[in-house]
Amino acid sequence: MLGELKEQLVQLHLELPKNHLVAWTSGNVSARDAETGLVVIKPSGVRYEDLRPEHMVVVDLAGNAVEGDLKPSSDTASHLYIYRHRPDVGGVVHTHSPYATAFAAVGRPIPVVLTAIADEFGGAIPCGDFCLIGDEAIGKMVIDCIGESPAVLLKNHGVFTVGKTAETAVKAAIMTEGNARTVWLALQLGIPDEIPAEDVARLHHRYTHVYGQ
Repeated sequence: MLGELKEQLVQLHLELPKNHLVAWTSGNVSARDAETGLVVIKPSGVRYEDLRPEHMVVVDLAGNAVEGDLKPSSDTASHLYIYRHRPDVGGVVHTHSPYATAFAAVGRPIPVVLTAIADEFGGAIPCGDFCLIGDEAIGKMVIDCIGESPAVLLKNHGVFTVGKTAETAVKAAIMTEGNARTVWLALQLGIPDEIPAEDVARLHHRYTHVYGQ
């Protein structure tokens, strides 16, 4: 079932190591099927290059297995919590990308000091508190802290991103890491100025309503 979505997730998972967002198997992508409401997610501990559509696990929003022979990601409960509380979200991504996770390690948001951050995120990328892995706690922290941003850092942990689709959530994860790297480099030179809120709002509106086709 949901063969097209499973195939898409295989390809999107390959973007994680390609863009240096993960090491070994430390990240995952999920997608919600708009028609059925079912969620497709990566199996736990399977290397990205070994993933096949038939390896993907299908669950309902309550966490009941619908299809798949492998155990789902250890982050499944948190993904499902996000979906239940954000009906606008169709894709969730979790990574431990190095520069963004460096900010998470010290519990610091990524400040809006670049137009690219204003464009994609509409403000600083927030940082939530520490949570243990395995239940809904991380998902609840994401919901509590992410605000209008498509990305949030979790202290001592890593990055979660959301999107209308799994593809847009992966894009947000890539943009989070790219901007985190540039901000980290800037911090080696000095303290960059944050962009004024009114300019951030204008930049974000242009990017989301004018930019592109």
